[in-house]
Amino acid sequence: MKNNDSLGKVYICGAGPGDPKLLTIKAFELIKQADVILYDRLIGDEIIKLFPDTSEKVYVGRNVGDPTTHQNKTNELIIKYAKMGRKVLRLKGGDPFIFGRGGEEAEILVENNISFEIIPGITSGIGAANYSGIPLTHRKYGSAVAFVTGHEDPDKKTPEVNWDKLFEAVDTVVIYMGTEKLELIINKIKGGKINDKTLVAIIQNGTLKNQTVITGSLGNIVSLAKEHNVKPPAIVIIGDIVNLNKKIKWYIQGTRVES
Repeated sequence: MKNNDSLGKVYICGAGPGDPKLLTIKAFELIKQADVILYDRLIGDEIIKLFPDTSEKVYVGRNVGDPTTHQNKTNELIIKYAKMGRKVLRLKGGDPFIFGRGGEEAEILVENNISFEIIPGITSGIGAANYSGIPLTHRKYGSAVAFVTGHEDPDKKTPEVNWDKLFEAVDTVVIYMGTEKLELIINKIKGGKINDKTLVAIIQNGTLKNQTVITGSLGNIVSLAKEHNVKPPAIVIIGDIVNLNKKIKWYIQGTRVES
């Protein structure tokens, strides 16, 4: 996208699921070259240490429970720095277009005639699954997977996720931002045509040294989550394919809890 030469350029970039070695080469290069880095809450200390002293660092992380109006302030900052002619890196955890509001930010840039690029990142659902030994697809266990948010926009006019219908269409469900409403979500899923013994995994701090993997079933995962005081950031994976984590548990760091 072309823009007025007096304006800067914005790079909406995914930083991956946490492990700094999972940054793409392009993300790493942009970190080293950016004039301004606007970064999220999910950008960890090990990645922040890579930020050069010459760049301006602006924290725009939204704490859990913050109102959605926070995004408006972030949009204003992106536009402000771009109009100053700066090379702006908007660094986001995971992938910017998977529950990362990257699409909203790109729309704003289009409306303001500001040039931008989108740089993919490894989304946390895939990263956490891989590091816990859960292949999201497998010829013998699952051919369809759904990525779902457990935290929808409260102002959205379209219907909420039909949790009880999901397993009529897919074999495996990956839930982002679902731990705060886990009991409600699980109860809705159990209202559909699914067995209480269906396996569930919660991966907290996926790909990091303090990764915690808790495995159970629809029948007991809520109590396990309460017992182990599960907090965000965490990914929830539901489906029989979770059983493979017992066989493919290659990542030996962190903690594993198996019911």
